[in-house]
Amino acid sequence: MSVIRTVCVFCGSSTGSSGCYPTGAQLLGSALADAGMDLVYGGSDVGLMGLVARTMLARSRRVTGIIPRALQEVTRPLDITELIIVDTMHERKAAMYERSDAFIALPGGIGTFEELLEAFTWSQLGYLKKPVAVLNINGYYDLLLQQLALSVRSGFMKQTHLDGLLVHDDPNELVGMLQSTDYAYHPKWQ
Repeated sequence: MSVIRTVCVFCGSSTGSSGCYPTGAQLLGSALADAGMDLVYGGSDVGLMGLVARTMLARSRRVTGIIPRALQEVTRPLDITELIIVDTMHERKAAMYERSDAFIALPGGIGTFEELLEAFTWSQLGYLKKPVAVLNINGYYDLLLQQLALSVRSGFMKQTHLDGLLVHDDPNELVGMLQSTDYAYHPKWQ
């Protein structure tokens, strides 16, 4: 069983239109802290990103932010354990992948979708041998999960790959799933 020490959280730079999203972000931060895990995230003080980071800092956990220079110049970084400034989004994700043992997507916009789907793709291909998870607050990811299931039914994805995506609507349960599930590579072309 792999030990999860550091989790990368992909999430919105907004808080969304419902109070359930900020609450879920804070509950996830608490669940990660209670499990003794540290955070890697997008490095900003805004939106769900800032809420997860502040929650973990308040619980005395290590918080590493990774932010492209252009975004760092227009957002306000938190006073976190470590802030890494990179030049591009590609460098940002590479640094996140290198420093994290697992990945969780909270609700967010197109950037969050892109981060989640890239990590999930890399996991499917065996480039990223770490668990990828979705905290499905208020059914936020239901339609994406339906699309992925359609991809399986249509013969574009294997069910074993979809089964590798950890999904739950409860932060504590999702963290428990991360702790009790080992990454398993299933070759795409066999």
